[in-house]
Amino acid sequence: MVTGMATKKVTVTLEEEQVAAIRSLVQSGSAASVSGFVQDAVATVLADVAGWGALLADALHDTGGPLTDAERAWADEILSDPPPTGSTR
Repeated sequence: MVTGMATKKVTVTLEEEQVAAIRSLVQSGSAASVSGFVQDAVATVLADVAGWGALLADALHDTGGPLTDAERAWADEILSDPPPTGSTR
């Protein structure tokens, strides 16, 4: 956890099992606090998102640039429709 940075209190909703697991980690000393655990988790996910974004930008650069409208429409269709019956997709 980064110290010395401004913080803001927010309310989040988690599944009961998640809260119990986090509190168990705090009690065992594996996490400093519930807030600290959540801050670390958010920082990890934000770094992952940034990393994947950079990877995608590099891949797009290497393969001809951003998707065209037609390519984006095709990808949206493929990724949003359920596979046909009997498909292994």
